[in-house]
Amino acid sequence: MTVLARRIGDVQLEVVVADITTLGVDAIVNAANASLLGGGGVDGAIHRAAGLELVAECRTLGGCPTGDARITNGYLLPARHVIHAVGPVWSGGSRGEAEALSSCYRRALELCQANGLNSLAFSAISTGVYRFPADQAAKIAVHTTIDALPIAPSVARVIFCCFSERSAALHTDVLARYGSPCA
Repeated sequence: MTVLARRIGDVQLEVVVADITTLGVDAIVNAANASLLGGGGVDGAIHRAAGLELVAECRTLGGCPTGDARITNGYLLPARHVIHAVGPVWSGGSRGEAEALSSCYRRALELCQANGLNSLAFSAISTGVYRFPADQAAKIAVHTTIDALPIAPSVARVIFCCFSERSAALHTDVLARYGSPCA
């Protein structure tokens, strides 16, 4: 269910409440752990929905550092690709958590551009078991994505896929300040 849609230049940005594993976009962004081999929450759900081939491909990548991202095929998912972004574990905010989270969003957009992808859906990176405060994470997600759009001119559609109405409200509050409503 689309909660809000805004247009910034040629890019449509949306906030939706949905199961990210059901979205038919070029890439979904997984809130991954550093091993990339699956875990709990959205990470586990994506791995289960994609099938065993996803974990097999992830094994070839050798992990991923916090603040960075890697791209794989989507396998059994409607999305063609999965971008695995490793967000920071919240440790009070004084250990570079905001910068690392912002880097995840930038790196995902860079990977979209490098692979010629034009639509992607972000999960709420680090807001689950990594305990990043959801209000701060929503601000970082929206601001960083909008600021980074110029590095990814191939991207025409960005979805902030929220797992709850509360998460959607936080993203909507930030996104509503930008652009113009979509018809």
